[in-house]
Amino acid sequence: MSGPEHSGERPGDRWPFVATLAANTISIAGSSLTLIGVPWFVLQTTGSASDAGIVAFCATLPVVISAVVGGPVIDRLGRRRVSVVSDLVCGLAMAAIPLLHYAGALEFWMLCALMALSGLVHTPGLTARYVLLPDLADRAGTTLPRAASLYDAVSRGARMIGAALAGVLIAVVGAETVLLLDAVTFAASAALIAAGLRGVRSAEPQRLAPVSLATYRTELREGYAFLARTRLLMGITLMVMITNGLDQGWGSVLLPVHARDELGGSADLGLLIAVSGGAALLGALLYGAYGERFPRRAVFAGAFLLCGAPKFVVAALTDGTLPLAVTMAAGGFAAGVLNPILTTVIYERVPDALRSRVSSVTTAGVELTMPLGGLAAGLLVERAGLGSALLVVGGVYLLATLSPLVFPAWRSMERPVEKPAPETSRNVDANADAGAGDVSSSGPGPSAPAPAP
Repeated sequence: MSGPEHSGERPGDRWPFVATLAANTISIAGSSLTLIGVPWFVLQTTGSASDAGIVAFCATLPVVISAVVGGPVIDRLGRRRVSVVSDLVCGLAMAAIPLLHYAGALEFWMLCALMALSGLVHTPGLTARYVLLPDLADRAGTTLPRAASLYDAVSRGARMIGAALAGVLIAVVGAETVLLLDAVTFAASAALIAAGLRGVRSAEPQRLAPVSLATYRTELREGYAFLARTRLLMGITLMVMITNGLDQGWGSVLLPVHARDELGGSADLGLLIAVSGGAALLGALLYGAYGERFPRRAVFAGAFLLCGAPKFVVAALTDGTLPLAVTMAAGGFAAGVLNPILTTVIYERVPDALRSRVSSVTTAGVELTMPLGGLAAGLLVERAGLGSALLVVGGVYLLATLSPLVFPAWRSMERPVEKPAPETSRNVDANADAGAGDVSSSGPGPSAPAPAP
């Protein structure tokens, strides 16, 4: 266990948790500017859906690479340091795009390279903050499910605000200025993390074995071995891997092209994403307050069915903004419950010592198809047309979201049964051994640093 009661840090100190939430809010609001600003910038300057897909491919492929190898690096360099450096590099990359464009020097390959650089360093920063959540929840004196719901709620609220601002700002000042604002948000996030996590032991570099290729391979292998031996986590990773790729195609190509061709342009695009984000915020907050009363698997499966395929079908078969806005609001509300459930399930099952490595492995897994998602969507639009592309992607999405109802491994998603005291101590010992690489194939049992739900 690594909570404050075990590390000498005082309990009841909410400042690190609040600072992390604030940094995430600012950073994700800025990323929402990029989410709309970059595809719109590409469509404005090139007019090509396939070019938008290529840029999305270049932005997401390095994300997968950094997630695959980044877990041990995060522990060695320190979660606070990795988060700060990540934000600063992303900010510089985002600022370079409009500055080069204003100077008349921006080539298409430069745009792809800058987006690739941002993608390479962005995920380690997000992972570094994410894996601190159990420790920060303990330190703040709250439970992990409530902290996870709040963490997800502020992230979705920031996404809503950023999307609404992006749609309006692109129409008023242009996509280039929106990217400059994103660079400013990264700088603010870095400053908050640097100040807020100072003195938090779990955010500092971990004392691990001396650096060598052999120890690095061992640490990296531990994360992959744990995932391979935990069927529920493997099922979650495979399902979200598919849906993330499809969502990447939706967000980076299909929805922007639909807004440009069928709706009212960037303002409607921002409105739709903001409506979805606002509904997701409400869903996350309500789940944090009442969600522990309901079976996780049923809620998770129903929410994923609602937030996935319907928006593709409605966009393909209806005209106007209102039907799609209503559908995305319902889907956003359902999506708000997903991340709190997944965060709680993962932290109940992953030993503290493996948290960064397993989180990096699962992040790499769920983002593996994202580079292909945007690229495939762009090519599909060019070859088959927007309507057919929406229906094809929506059909695949529906099949993926049926897996929690079909495969038996998902039944173990429910809350673990609390053990009596002697059994608990044996589980803790087993988790300590797992941190050294001896992970049992029968699963480690709950080991979240926060109290059990």
